[in-house]
Amino acid sequence: MHNQPFRYSDGRLHCDGIALSAIAAQVGTPVYVYSLRRVLDNFHRIAAAFTGAHIHYSAKANGNLALLQLLTYAGAGMDCVSAGEIYRALLAGAAPENIVFAGVGKTPHELYYALEQNIGWFNVENARECELIDRMAGVAGKRARIALRFNPGVTANTHPHIATGHGGAKFGLTEAAIRALLDHAADLPNLDFAGLHVHIGSQLHDTTATVAAVRAARDLAQAYPSITTIDIGGGLPVPYSADEALPDIEQFAADILPLLAGYEVILEPGRAIIADAGVLLTRVIYRKAQGGVEFVIVDAGMNDLMRPALYDAHHDIIPLHQRADAPLERVQIVGPVCETTDVFARDRELPHVEPDDALAILTAGAYGMVMASQYNARPRPAEVAVAPNGESWYVVRRRETWQDLVAHELSL
Repeated sequence: MHNQPFRYSDGRLHCDGIALSAIAAQVGTPVYVYSLRRVLDNFHRIAAAFTGAHIHYSAKANGNLALLQLLTYAGAGMDCVSAGEIYRALLAGAAPENIVFAGVGKTPHELYYALEQNIGWFNVENARECELIDRMAGVAGKRARIALRFNPGVTANTHPHIATGHGGAKFGLTEAAIRALLDHAADLPNLDFAGLHVHIGSQLHDTTATVAAVRAARDLAQAYPSITTIDIGGGLPVPYSADEALPDIEQFAADILPLLAGYEVILEPGRAIIADAGVLLTRVIYRKAQGGVEFVIVDAGMNDLMRPALYDAHHDIIPLHQRADAPLERVQIVGPVCETTDVFARDRELPHVEPDDALAILTAGAYGMVMASQYNARPRPAEVAVAPNGESWYVVRRRETWQDLVAHELSL
């Protein structure tokens, strides 16, 4: 198995030293389970590869407070894309100066909140946003540190839904727009234009496009001595199946860091820290044979894990109990949501399972719970963390109830 924290021992799938069947029995399914040991291992490996860089965890990948607190204590800064994520980061103990605020559509209310909290960086993608921050900072008697997000016109080798650096994307500013802002920086006296930000997409399958984008950002920065920091975003890939060939983190660092000599570097990994540290446990409800297809219907749905429906994403799926004599069969693994796209796996080989058997959907730590919804009036699942010692676990988010579904609605 490629997910190191998740291994079979005596025929039972474990997260570090904990049998996942014990968690499923006590907490119920569906439930997310995270290995905090793996989270820390991933963070420290990235920090070691990118020596000297400031590592800011991308909170949009998984914003659970327990994870944010763990990474903050480990020395990570935070990359936030909403005021809500800033609020979460501060609640978890992040220092304001170690928070980057990014996003293509920050509202005036969010900008005011970020200024009020003295966050460290504003990654800006719009000239009008610069004008707005300048006015707000002037009224508040503050200076805001700005990194302009550069759109280098580079198409990443990744799924089109998570590519952000090509010319037709909504993200970033053209070179001409950035030069216009920097050439007239004196017109915005409350802004400190100190950085460039470049991020061309997620789950990058090679370093070629990233190197081209970083080189373009560096060449642009060299014309402006005030630019001392280059934020290279995230995009570090993780394998979603055992046979997926991807460059490792050390290769990314070796290809990129030499281009940035003399600059402060910020890196914003999210998926690479949390994806393979998490699984979604689910239980088989029914089997169904129809139209020549074998369906395995489970109690998790697309409202719990959206990635397969949204990106046609692959996740390996394995049983919690390993049975040597279980024959392999080709099945469709589907959820209960009333949508045709509520499918976790099509034509997938799986050891024979029966109702009440439990399965683990692997590499589900990133863009899982953060995208969960209450669609079909389905309460969102619980989240469980296995402690760094690997020998204890605890619930870090309780399962929602039916009462939670209507808690914010007004009575008729």
